[in-house]
Amino acid sequence: MVDENTPDTPETEAIIQAGPVSSWLTENGFDHHLLEPDHLGVELIKVDREFLIPLATALYAYGFNYLQCQGAYDLGPGKELVSFYHLTKVSDNCDRPEEVRVKVFLPRDNPRVPSVYWIWKAADWQERESYDMYGIIYEGHPDLKRILMPEDWVGWPLRKDYVSPDFYELQDAY
Repeated sequence: MVDENTPDTPETEAIIQAGPVSSWLTENGFDHHLLEPDHLGVELIKVDREFLIPLATALYAYGFNYLQCQGAYDLGPGKELVSFYHLTKVSDNCDRPEEVRVKVFLPRDNPRVPSVYWIWKAADWQERESYDMYGIIYEGHPDLKRILMPEDWVGWPLRKDYVSPDFYELQDAY
C-alpha cells in the first residue's frame, strides 16, 4: 500500500547514528562526517584533509594511541583516492579495545594529505607504501620515497587506471 504523503523518491536514506567517538568529536567542535559503520560495527569517520591533523591529534589525546593500520584505495578511474587510518585504544587489562576508522577522500589529480607520522610513528612505512602504490603525497613525512617499487618506476601500480608497462629494464646494481 502506498502512502499518499510519502514523497516520490526511489529510497529514503537511512539515518546513521553517531557513535561515541563521533559524539565526542562533535561535543568538542571537530568538523567531520559520519559514514555507515563497517560490518564489524567499527565507527567510520570522514574528514576533510585540512582537518586531519587537528582531528587526529584530538583522537590521540582521547586515547587512540595505536595506529593499527594506515592504507589507501582507489574508488575507480576518474574517482577519488582514499587514505584511511584504523585507530585503536590500547590500555592495560583491555580485552575489547575501542576502534575507529578515519577516512580522507582525495582528488585524483592532487592527492595530498598531511602525514600523521608526527602523531603515530607507525605511519612511517605505511604512508610510504600508500605513496608508492597510489601516488598519495603525505606532506611533512620525513622520508617519503618508494618502498616496494624501484625508485625510477613510473606510475602508481594499484590505481585502477594504471596501465602496466610492457617491460621494465632492470638497472645494473654495480
